[in-house]
Amino acid sequence: MLVRVWRWVRLGRPHFLVGGFVMHALGAALAVYAGGDIDGRLYIAGQIAVTAIQWMTHYANEYFDLAADTANLTPTHWSGGSRVLPNGQLPPCAALVTVLFFAAMAVAAALYAMLALRAGPLALPLIVLALLWAWSYSAPPLRLAARGLGEATVALLVPGMTALVGFYLQAGYIFWPLIVPVVAPLCALQFAMSLSINFPDARGDRAAGKRTLVVRLGPRRAAQLYALSIAAAYALLLRHVLAGWPTLVLALPLLSLPLGALLGWRMLRGDWARPERWNRLAFGSIALLVGSMIVETLALVYLRVRFWSSV
Repeated sequence: MLVRVWRWVRLGRPHFLVGGFVMHALGAALAVYAGGDIDGRLYIAGQIAVTAIQWMTHYANEYFDLAADTANLTPTHWSGGSRVLPNGQLPPCAALVTVLFFAAMAVAAALYAMLALRAGPLALPLIVLALLWAWSYSAPPLRLAARGLGEATVALLVPGMTALVGFYLQAGYIFWPLIVPVVAPLCALQFAMSLSINFPDARGDRAAGKRTLVVRLGPRRAAQLYALSIAAAYALLLRHVLAGWPTLVLALPLLSLPLGALLGWRMLRGDWARPERWNRLAFGSIALLVGSMIVETLALVYLRVRFWSSV
């Protein structure tokens, strides 16, 4: 039984849940920076909804991408799925049942936030929108990842919608001039990270008819798009710093520019074609994104605490 439980946990790829926790915290930190206070119960309800949607997406990927994962002969630690279903360690129905369970959990958390905790009127629509959008990533009828829209979907969902939900649950309103400068560079980094993970999967995806951007564009053009996305993230950070945004929040991620430049350069030099470099490229891309999320969150908290201590 313990072995089967462990396989079920691995099927959901829990190491990818970190981004949801950090981005939800970033959205809440933005709300506090804007002058609000943290409602602990709303924060917990929001995190349950975010994590449930994210985990639902992971299990849905495993179920609906089984053909592509089976055809993938070059999986890595970060790509190719968990290998639990292709290796026959659990039946596919285990993933599908889990998908439905986590979808119901997300809706229940949203309803609780609305009805019991008196969250704003957009709380339920935002969470349901995120749920449906996440479902459409790999599940029919849209199967966005198979149409070359998966990378953009992940970029908008994980940094974008997650931070938006975290902000709205605490603030009760949406203030785009505050949210966009902080979140937009992270969306660009998330887009690049998704591309880096899809390079090892390209052959299996192509064989299964899953046309990700790497498959559609070809690896060379996808590598150029990866480098362009990294450059766009730092250009956005620099633009908002020069426009007068609190320097600490957006300047700290600029310190990672050497890593971003190195990753872009290595990708353009052809590391996408070297299997021994795939894990390193993916890990660097993930570290770049998660590190930027964390330093922005900590900077927002620091600025708010400093303000409180000065009044």
